[in-house]
Parts: sequence; structure tokens; C-alpha cells
Amino acid sequence: MAAGLALTIATFVARAAHQRRQTALTEQHRLHFDLLCKAMDDPALTVVLDTYDEDVPLEKQRQFLFANALYINAVHALRTGAMTIEELYGHLRIMCQNEVFREYWEATRHHRASLHDSSKEAQVGRMTDRLARDLAEADTEEWWVVGNPSSPQ
Repeated sequence: MAAGLALTIATFVARAAHQRRQTALTEQHRLHFDLLCKAMDDPALTVVLDTYDEDVPLEKQRQFLFANALYINAVHALRTGAMTIEELYGHLRIMCQNEVFREYWEATRHHRASLHDSSKEAQVGRMTDRLARDLAEADTEEWWVVGNPSSPQ
């Protein structure tokens, strides 16, 4: 009886901790998105986020911020369980078809280099790097079949 009660309590505590983490991730994502929207709307704020190695025109920076918002939204969906890795891969395939997204991805390579290797964001970043490379090297017009949506490594 006591063992069963202890297991029930442990399960409840674990679920509550998981729910708190999901809530915190969602709140952080919402705040990040709000800040990106402000920077996209106000050129004076856009330049605050200019951390690119090369000069990027203001309008392109605003496009990069939107590309970042799309990417981070997809990563958030994976982290919260709203999207599977296969679904994320499909979204990334579509994003990588866009020239502005590819430019953004290349311009922010050094940003991803600072991520801890074992973080989910670093793993998804490496998966996206492989996908972008595979798409660039693909000898087919059928981009939707390129690459393998294995788990991020």
C-alpha cells in the first residue's frame, strides 16, 4: 500500500514538473516572439539584433528576424511535443526552399556554434545544416524527398 502511494506521488510530482517546464518553455517562446515582432516593426530596434559577421541591409535584417521566428516556432513545437521530428523535418524542407531563409541560415552559422552540443537547439541546428547541404547537393527537382528525418544528432 505504501509503495503504491509513493509511486503515485512520484508520478504526480514528475508530471507536475514536466507541466511546469512546458509552461515555462511556452512563456519564454511567447516573450521571444514578442521581442522579435517589436524588432521587425521598429528599425531602431532591428539594429540591436544585428550580430552578423557581414553588413546586412536593414530590410534583409528584418527578413532574417522573421526567418528566425519561423525556425524557432518550429523548434518550440518539437520541444513541447506539438510536432514530431518527422513533421519538423518536413517544415524545415519547406523553409530551406526559400532563398531568404537559406541566407539567414548561413548568416547565423556563428550563432549556432556557441550552443552547447547536447542542447536540443544545437541538435536541430545540425540536422538543419545537413538538410540544407543535402538539398543543395541533390540531383533531383523533387526536394520533398531529399534527406532523412532521423533524430537530431
